[in-house]
Amino acid sequence: MAKSKLAKRTEKGLLTPDNCVVTLIDLQPQMLFGVSSHDRQTIINNNVAVSKATRVFDVPVVLSTVEVESFSGRMWPQIEAVFPGQPQIERSSMNAWDDANFVAAIQKTGRKKIVLAGLWTETCVALPTIQALHDGFEIYVLEDCCGDVSTLAHENAMKRVVQAGAVPVTSLSFMLELQRDWGQKDTYDAVMDIVKSHYGAYGVGVEYAYTMVHKAPPSKYPKYVVPEASHA
Repeated sequence: MAKSKLAKRTEKGLLTPDNCVVTLIDLQPQMLFGVSSHDRQTIINNNVAVSKATRVFDVPVVLSTVEVESFSGRMWPQIEAVFPGQPQIERSSMNAWDDANFVAAIQKTGRKKIVLAGLWTETCVALPTIQALHDGFEIYVLEDCCGDVSTLAHENAMKRVVQAGAVPVTSLSFMLELQRDWGQKDTYDAVMDIVKSHYGAYGVGVEYAYTMVHKAPPSKYPKYVVPEASHA
């Protein structure tokens, strides 16, 4: 997506659009089937919100899948729709950091701060997080974009990565850290669009403020068309 250069955000230890890379690991049907630690629709929602935020702020994204044909299935179409045509690094390893192509894709961005989400937390998130930390990267785990086979598994994995030095963040906190200042009008409306679409009561409140306080027209969504029945 061609876009004008974003207004510069101060760093001083914070994430900015030009100092981090996002990686989404194993967002695939078979992996989501096994999640029981969180509401699965919420996990999809939060990952789509993060994906859209990376497009708004022009943050590089590395997508990776495991055993697409033999076990896990294709990456969720909701994610592919945000990154049409973007290559996905296919692996056999549970630990993405064991895959040379994955590590090379991260290194190619030249960024040392990795914002990471994936399924499941105890394997596809914890293992690459610990090894990337060992190799000198800073890791921010999008906790509400992850999930595991049990609440215990997810919580233990998060304790492990935090003890190793990773920083837990949420999908919304990540996006707001990139926005930082509501005076940054180059991204303001796009961020508000994500909020209205993906963040529940916060989004409804924004819609109310836009329409009732500022007298803006209501948000427009694509007209729903009932899919035709298959006659195969």
